[in-house]
Amino acid sequence: MGNLVVAGTDGSSSSFAAVETAAGEARRRRADLRVVYALNWPVRPMYSPLDTTPINRLVSEAAERARGVAPEVTVTEAVLPGDTVSVLEAESREADLLVLGARGAGGLLGMLLGSTAASVTAHSRCPVMVARGESPGTGPVVLCVDGSPASEAAVEFAFAEAALRGAQLAAVHVWLPDHAPPGTGVESAERLLAQALVGYAEKYPDVTVRREVASGEVREVLIERSRTAQLVIAGARGRGGFTGLLLGSVSQALLHHAHGSVAVVRGRA
Repeated sequence: MGNLVVAGTDGSSSSFAAVETAAGEARRRRADLRVVYALNWPVRPMYSPLDTTPINRLVSEAAERARGVAPEVTVTEAVLPGDTVSVLEAESREADLLVLGARGAGGLLGMLLGSTAASVTAHSRCPVMVARGESPGTGPVVLCVDGSPASEAAVEFAFAEAALRGAQLAAVHVWLPDHAPPGTGVESAERLLAQALVGYAEKYPDVTVRREVASGEVREVLIERSRTAQLVIAGARGRGGFTGLLLGSVSQALLHHAHGSVAVVRGRA
C-alpha cells in the first residue's frame, strides 16, 4: 500500500460528495488523494479524435472540491481509458482505500441501480467505501461480526477506522434463534463475538468497544443500525458464502439499502 486514497468521479453530485468524503479520509490517514475518471466511451475513428476537455474540467472541479475540504492533502487527477471495474481494480492495487458515490451519472458507475458497484467492490484489492452524504459525522462505527475467517480483515479495518475517527466501535453479531444448532443459545453467539475481537483491544487501547448480540435477520438489523452510524463495515463474504462468490448477501444489501456510508473489506488472499 502506498498511503493513498482513490476516489472515483463521474460528474454526478453523488460522486462529488464521495470525493469530499475521500478528502476527509485522506486527511485522517495523512495520505495522498487521487481523483479518477474511467473513460469507457466507445472508441472513435482516428479521424475523429475524442475531445476530453469537458471531462478534464470535470475532474479538476472534483479535485478542487477535495482541496477545499482538506487543503493539506496532496490531490492528483487522472482520466484513464477502460471500463470502470478494470480501471478502479487497477487503482485499488496501490491504494489503502477506494471511495465511490452511492449513485452515479452512468458514466462511471450507474451505481447501485445495476451491478457495477458490486463488481467494483468485489474485485477491489483494498477496502471500498460507498459514501452517502447523509451519514452523520457523529455516532459509532458499526462492525458486522460473523466469525468467518474472511471477516478478520474487516475487524482490523473497523478498529483502525474507529481510532482514526475517535469514535466508539459497535461490534454487532446477529443470530437467528430459530435457526441456531440444537443445544446452542445466546451464550454461543456471545462467545463468537468475543473471540472475533480478541487482541484488538490491546492493539487499539483508545477505542471504546460496545459488543452487541442481536437477534433477527442480519441484513435488516444492520440496515437499521446504519441509521445512526457514521460508518458501517462488513466483510466481502460471510459465513456460509459459496466458494468463488466474491460479495456476500449482507454486504450487497448494505451497499444497496444502508442509510449511511458503508465500507466493504475483502479478506486477505
